[in-house]
This record gives sequence, C-alpha cells and structure tokens, in this order.
Amino acid sequence: MLSLFCALEPLRVANRFGGDLYSWHFFSQDGEPVISSSGIPVAVETGLDGLERCSILIVDASFEPEASLTPELLSRLRQLDRKGMVIGAMDTGCYALAHAGLLENHRTTLHWESLAAFKEAFPKIRTTTKLFEFDENRFSCSGGTAAIDMMLHMIRQRHGAELSRKVSDQFIHERIRGTQDHQCLDAGRRLNIHHPQLVQVVEVMEQNLEEPLDISELATVVQLPLRCLQRLFHKQLNSTPTRFYLQLRLERARQLLRQTQMPVVEVGIACGFHSPEHFSRSYKSCFGLSPRTDRKQDLELQRMALQRGC
Repeated sequence: MLSLFCALEPLRVANRFGGDLYSWHFFSQDGEPVISSSGIPVAVETGLDGLERCSILIVDASFEPEASLTPELLSRLRQLDRKGMVIGAMDTGCYALAHAGLLENHRTTLHWESLAAFKEAFPKIRTTTKLFEFDENRFSCSGGTAAIDMMLHMIRQRHGAELSRKVSDQFIHERIRGTQDHQCLDAGRRLNIHHPQLVQVVEVMEQNLEEPLDISELATVVQLPLRCLQRLFHKQLNSTPTRFYLQLRLERARQLLRQTQMPVVEVGIACGFHSPEHFSRSYKSCFGLSPRTDRKQDLELQRMALQRGC
C-alpha cells in the first residue's frame, strides 16, 4: 500500500495546483478488488481489458510477486508494449515485466531486499540499487517512499520544477531525491565505520559473495597488512574478517531462500558454499535452524499474514 499511495498522492496534489493534469485508474487481473498485505481491499474499475485507455502503465507488486503471474497478464503486457505504451513497475512489479521479456536492454531497480533474488532469476537484466530508473519507455521504482521522488521527477519533467517543488512541500518532503540516489546507505554509514580501507573491504566482500576472496587477498586489495585488517575488524565491528564475511554470505542465503524457489543446494552455491553439509551446518549455527526448515517456516508465516491481512 505504501508505494501505491506514495505514487498516487503527488499526482493528486499536482492536480490541486495545476488543474486536471493527471487521471488514474486501478485494474486487476480478474476485475476484483485486490487485498493488500495490510488487509485493506483496493477497489478496481475492471480487469485487463481496461488497460487500453491508459498512456502509462505501472505494475505494482510486493510479496511473492511471481505467485499471481498468468499467461494472460504477460501476453497483455507484450501487446501494450508493441503498441508503444510506457510501462513501469514499482517494488517487485518488475518480475512481471521481466517474465514478459520487457526489460531486455533496459536498466531496472526494485526493493533492495528482493534484488539478490531477482538477479539470480534474471542474470542478464541490468539491475541497479537506485531509488528509481528511467530508461527509454521503461521505468522502475524500488518502492516505499521512493515512489514520491519518482513521481516528483515525472512532474518536474512534464510540468516544471516549480510545480514539483510545491507538491514536495505539501508532503514536508525535505529533499527531492533523484536518479543518482541509492536505496541504502553506503557500508560506512550503515555499519557506522569510518576507516576508509575497512569500508572498502566490506564493500568488496558484499560484491564477492558467490566466489569469496581469501582474507589475505582482501588485505592486498586495500593495501593493508593482514594483522592491521584483523585489528580494524575487531575494533570497529567486534568481529574477525572471516566471521564477518561468513555472516554476509549467510544473510544473502537467507534472502534467496525466502524470496526464491531456488533449490537449497543452488542457494548455497550462490553464496559461496560448495559443500551442502558445510552450508547447512553454518546456516544452523547462525540462525538456529536448517535452511529447509527456515524456508518452510517463512512460507507458513507469509501465508498466515496474508490470511489475517497483516
């Protein structure tokens, strides 16, 4: 619901200041109301047949984005693309565009929590960690409050900076973030570490989870003696380089287990564990349960939450 209304409200306020600049319509695959993850039903006008009246289409999705994809929806998206419609996605809505083949040769972004799983499913699609992306007749948004910034960007492009600023002020939106802004803080601010070479090492670790580097290689990359690197990890992260690196890999594995249907063995390989036994043992030591059990429990919790509307 958050990304949906963060996208809608800037258009409403733009109309308040500028007249009838925008109109919007809600559609679902079957024409029935869509129940959000918060349990609130979103009324729609009609099913997929109504899409023809739009000049811009936004596909919005959240948890389990592939569960509701149908051949009819994917076919309709391709049809609209052939007619030249501008098509975008918010949060995990890009899964629908990817399955329809509409993201080839286009940059796309999505919520950071789903990024690793998406890259595993669609390795040839160019993904970024930006708040939003515009690439020819495609656009995408990472979701949440980033939808406000994306819509303010669209308003500025179509109707000027003054209107965009007025709309922003109505939301007490301190700064309009742009296409250069990223979703997450850099490693230094995120982990509250200040040593530049330690920040660099963490970033290199995060970029090399499938084929982990030796700690001695990491020290060489940042031109630090190994013992100095170990002292930095102990002082600023209360950990060792090896233990910290392992934690990063296990956290990535948990994301993939919970957000994809990849076999457990493949998840382990994607996170640098070439022995299933080592992966399972390390995972259980970290999270208190095996990869398979964690996946099963998470699926059960998601289903219960959807049933309760929470």
